[in-house]
Amino acid sequence: MLSLIGIAATLWLTVTGKLELYIHPRYVPFTVTMTVIAAVVSVVGFVLKPAEHSGHPDPHPGSHMPTPGRLRAAGSLLTVIAAVVGLLLLPPSTLTADAAKKRDLNVSGTLGKYQTSQLLKEEPSGFNVRDWASLLRYSPGEDYFAGKTATVTGFITADQKDPANVFYVTRFVVNCCTVDAQPVGVPVRQPGWQADHKPGNWVTVTGGFGPNPDDADAGSVLMTAATITPTTEPDRPYVH
Repeated sequence: MLSLIGIAATLWLTVTGKLELYIHPRYVPFTVTMTVIAAVVSVVGFVLKPAEHSGHPDPHPGSHMPTPGRLRAAGSLLTVIAAVVGLLLLPPSTLTADAAKKRDLNVSGTLGKYQTSQLLKEEPSGFNVRDWASLLRYSPGEDYFAGKTATVTGFITADQKDPANVFYVTRFVVNCCTVDAQPVGVPVRQPGWQADHKPGNWVTVTGGFGPNPDDADAGSVLMTAATITPTTEPDRPYVH
């Protein structure tokens, strides 16, 4: 029964386009194929399973004490109910700002040095959050960012060093599934941002780049003079 519920949940997520909230899109065809195979095998196994006959009478007729068989049946029923509620009834949810705080920002989720260097040859108007976060991590220098404007969408996470003045426009990068998802973000300097925005809120930010006057580290670049527009979570919240 649990297998059939899992199969139904996977197919339902696929039909509704929500399976990508759990795995990378490139794995969707493989997952659907294996799910269909599992469904066929489960149905065939259920049909061919011989009926169970118990040749032992109830040793305690009339007793109201629960037998081990009844306890197992009750446990199975509760498990099935929990699976139905968790997999079929509750709406699928995405990773949040709370999850981002528990994982290192701009470490494993950014592009590598070589991939980042290749971005220097491309038109930046199409860059996403991971692209800009990678460029800021492996900074080619302030001259590269001078005069450039970026537009990025993500949820807000506060900067750990300077939460009053700086926040990150954050997205999760999913390479396989949400278990290995890693957050990436573009820092935005906006003193007093918490008066109008809260961590976890989705925003679209447009602005240029400049040095952070409050950071003692030479060469620290972030978005400045930005326009912050509240928005809703997109249908595809992850970067793949």
